[in-house]
Amino acid sequence: MEKTGALQKLKSGFQSSFWVANGMELFERLAYYGQATILSVFLRDHLKFDEVEAGQLSSIFGGLIYFLPVFAGALADKFGFKKAFSFAFFVLAIGYFLIGSTGMSAFSSWYSNTNLFPILSIILIFTAIGGSFIKPSVLGTVALTTTSETKSLGYAIYYWLVNIGGAIGPLLAFLVRDSFGIEFVYFVSAISCALMFVITLTFYKEPTAKIDEKKEDLATVIKNLITVVKNVKFMFFLMLFALYWIVFWEFFIVVPFYVSDYISPDAPIELILSTGAWTIILLQIPINRITKNIPTPSAIMIGFVFAALSWFILYFSQITGITIGIGLIAATMFTFSVGEQTQAPRFYEYLADLAPKGQEALFQGFAFLPIAIAWLVGGTFGGWLYHNFGRKEVSQPEIVFLVIGLVGVTGAVLMWIYNKFLVVRK
Repeated sequence: MEKTGALQKLKSGFQSSFWVANGMELFERLAYYGQATILSVFLRDHLKFDEVEAGQLSSIFGGLIYFLPVFAGALADKFGFKKAFSFAFFVLAIGYFLIGSTGMSAFSSWYSNTNLFPILSIILIFTAIGGSFIKPSVLGTVALTTTSETKSLGYAIYYWLVNIGGAIGPLLAFLVRDSFGIEFVYFVSAISCALMFVITLTFYKEPTAKIDEKKEDLATVIKNLITVVKNVKFMFFLMLFALYWIVFWEFFIVVPFYVSDYISPDAPIELILSTGAWTIILLQIPINRITKNIPTPSAIMIGFVFAALSWFILYFSQITGITIGIGLIAATMFTFSVGEQTQAPRFYEYLADLAPKGQEALFQGFAFLPIAIAWLVGGTFGGWLYHNFGRKEVSQPEIVFLVIGLVGVTGAVLMWIYNKFLVVRK
């Protein structure tokens, strides 16, 4: 009876929109990570850009899809989550299809005798605008459809489902690339988002708390946005957190190049890069329960330490002559993910607790500013770093690993200083 009562209490702590929104996020992440794992090699090996150009294009897409939620979150608060979801999935479906079309022979006449760099830049910007509405709408839904008792678990479930998508997406990408060609991975991503557009229209209901909110005019929305930006300590915290995500995104920039050049062009890059997601699927909920009493600043510090350690594993392996194979790279991603799943759900909970009523999506939009900065900087930085030191013509990948690891160390030190002297408390 006690177990039944606990289950009923748990179920009552989540509104139906919580499950619909998180289910849609799973498929959106499936689409995103499916293409993200092959983006750098798609740009370099299939479309024939060099490492720096591939990094720049990755920066455009990854940076904007995580930067624009700062503004998309404010608009989602203004117009409602259902409209935001509908717009997002509609644009994403078209955008992913267009990205893939640049590499499909059936559409070669569209792009013949043209400079593909600016065309892809426009397509990537368009796609990122749509994708930017997803995260703040999902996280805003979580904030409004959970209780104080279930909120922490709600964010853990959200992050768990995100990583199910992050694990299945690369698996599908590998199967599609192996069977049909790398360009068709984007076709699968487009179909996934098109289906979620239909699901939004059919099943998603605006949270009751959102309907009952007093809708603010656009001037007030902009004023709220400026108020957050003027919070110097909070913005410094977000800028500092960008160092953590630079270390993370280099797995998607540097590792595919390294695997293709030093292990095998046919190696299952997608499956290697999904190691972190599978680790989080298996360990996220128990780690959340184990670490729930650790203060958020300490949980974030754990994430930084593990981030730096993961790249130092590759560095010391390289300089000591240990063969870096698929297994060792997977081990580094496992190491990173242990820290990631310790800090990430707590980070979102931290921002939700800071958010004033009616500004849940706005604050959750700012949660992705560090990731945006990391992509904007990390794509170009990683491409430049690998081009100058990692290529087989240069054969100094240990420098690449060392520099990225030192970025993590710098972040850990600065985060310690922040926690000691500047930590924001509600």
